[in-house]
Amino acid sequence: MEAAHEVDVVLAGLRRHARQLVAEVAGPVRRVRLRSGDTVLEVEWHEAPAAETGRAPDAPAVAPASEVPAPRPASRAGRIEVRSPMVGTFYRAPEPGAAPFVTVGDLVRPGQVVGIVEAMKLMNEVTAERAGRVVEVLVDDGRPVEYDQPLVALEPA
Repeated sequence: MEAAHEVDVVLAGLRRHARQLVAEVAGPVRRVRLRSGDTVLEVEWHEAPAAETGRAPDAPAVAPASEVPAPRPASRAGRIEVRSPMVGTFYRAPEPGAAPFVTVGDLVRPGQVVGIVEAMKLMNEVTAERAGRVVEVLVDDGRPVEYDQPLVALEPA
């Protein structure tokens, strides 16, 4: 049982680092591969024409690891913003035609799913970190989102 927990911890760390890496790289990522046994992380980029990037297509740019992420902009009037954990497509509901996870006026609790970001054909749940009342959904269903982009605004509960 303890070994399974250790594997879960390793995989959670790999996923977190992969999301951060994908957010920091220049150009679209084609594939990220994670493995637990002997811990492997592999990232593959789409090749871009050299004229577009100003560099050879096989030389993807990666932000230096020592670079500190830019501070988040302050939320409006004390609101809590639920932000995108990655680049992808935001969906308000679990499937087409289903009711949205949250609507304006709903109370949410910490850990509650407020949407999904699809990235590389994987559906990643977006959860609220704190309790609050939904005051605004900031992104329309099916729209592309960037890493750390505000998705839902909450009024603290």
